[in-house]
Amino acid sequence: MNELQGRRALVTGAAQGLGLAIASLFVERGAQVMLCDIDEARVTKAAADLGPQARAVRCDVTSSADVAAAVEATRQAFGGMDTLVNNAGIEIVKPLLDHTEEEFHRLMSINVLGVFLGMKHSIGALAESGRGAIVNISSLAGVNGVPLFGFYAASKAAVLQLTRTAAAELKQVGVRVNAVCPGFVNTAMVDRLIPTVEAAVGVPFSALVAVKQGRLGTTHEVAEMTAFLASDAASWTTGSHYILDGGLSAGLL
Repeated sequence: MNELQGRRALVTGAAQGLGLAIASLFVERGAQVMLCDIDEARVTKAAADLGPQARAVRCDVTSSADVAAAVEATRQAFGGMDTLVNNAGIEIVKPLLDHTEEEFHRLMSINVLGVFLGMKHSIGALAESGRGAIVNISSLAGVNGVPLFGFYAASKAAVLQLTRTAAAELKQVGVRVNAVCPGFVNTAMVDRLIPTVEAAVGVPFSALVAVKQGRLGTTHEVAEMTAFLASDAASWTTGSHYILDGGLSAGLL
């Protein structure tokens, strides 16, 4: 399948995990991809491993100058830019009232400001392409309240509202904006939160996942939805969010 043939994409947070899975699938489907991450050594290696269709640029998504430079690097490398995937993000897992103000500002800067800056600085290139698409990686936590994920959930809810607003404002220039909302996925981020969740709920994390969503999702499954939303197959799709959670949010029990 080459539904992304000719696409020129920038993927943030692409040195590892979900971002790397998205970049890898995009390359596999025919896209040229600029991998963007604050970890310069790791993202450079990741791009080299993906071959000649991939490039790398160091970028702190909370820096307007860095994001603008990453967009320009994409345009220079590939002759334009059709797709932005705002994937970079962090998690902080603890009871809501135990959070500090510093944690709030750090999480919101990366998870929300980073998405805004990506959209702000890429809109010119995306509009020029004639088939611009933005995919924002939100979370199931952005749709429903989740104990221990208060600030994280708030940040991902903000991403959904930015997605809706941007879709409404940018459709006049031919740019689509959608979001993906994964549940628990087999990533290092989920591995990090397991001890905290187990201590809070009193059951093994694997048992909780088995009951609630059947199994952990895979990065490839999330990448597949992202690739679809970036492709021309989703040409009439904008302002929507897509939940990938194995049915976790479909029932009360």
